[in-house]
Parts: sequence; C-alpha cells; structure tokens
Amino acid sequence: MDAMAEEQSTVVRVNLMVKVLLAQLGLSVVLAMLFWGFKGYVSAYSALLGGLTCVIPNAFLALRLAVPRRDPGAGALVHAAYIGEVGKLALTVLMFVMAFTLVKPLAAMPLFVGFIGAQLVTFSGFLMRDKETKVKKRIDNGE
Repeated sequence: MDAMAEEQSTVVRVNLMVKVLLAQLGLSVVLAMLFWGFKGYVSAYSALLGGLTCVIPNAFLALRLAVPRRDPGAGALVHAAYIGEVGKLALTVLMFVMAFTLVKPLAAMPLFVGFIGAQLVTFSGFLMRDKETKVKKRIDNGE
C-alpha cells in the first residue's frame, strides 16, 4: 500500500512540475505577443527569449528531480537537487550570455520582463500544490 501511495505522490509531483513549466511557457508567449503589439517584433522576441531563459533551465531541474534514480533514498534526492540547481544556474547564465552576445538587435527590458514574469509563475505552483492537497484530503475523507 505504501508503494502505491508513493507512486501516486510522484505522479502528482511530476504533473505539478509539468503544469508549472507549461504555465511559464504560456506566460512567455503571452508577454511576447503583448510586446509585439505595443513595441514591435524586437521587443517580442526579446521577451520570448527572456521567458525561455527561465523555462529551459527550470525544465532541466525538473527533469533531474523527476527521473527515477537507482538509490531511492533521501541522499540521492538531495544530490540530484544539488546537481539540478547548479545546472539550472549554469544554463541561466549561459543563456543570458548567448542572448546578449548573439542576438542583435535585442531589447533588454522586455528580455528581463519575460524572465522575471516566468520566474514569478513558479509561485503559482505552491498554490496548485495546496489546492491538490486539499482536494486529495477531501477525497480521502469521503467528502
């Protein structure tokens, strides 16, 4: 019974990670369209690049945490989280360096608005998790 509950918990976590990543990507696209409408295509692709600079490293971290490991213990999870976070930071820095050196012309303000906007979506994951936890408790209690 514990194995089934643990497996369901893992599925809920992966679903939540996918929802947050898709929400980040969706917001990035919406911001790009808004910038395109008000400021032009340079601002639009800059905002989209900013959003992708957030989403891609977050996807790397999520993948590191979601992939099953040989050792299912807490130590292996902490190690995976550490490597994932270092990799996320390195990818973020690399993507910003690439954006500023390879993309010409680039609008810095929309780039950072896209990045910060996508980062703020991460907090919605906490709200989604709390909602799913409340629903699961109500189902378990037979309400």
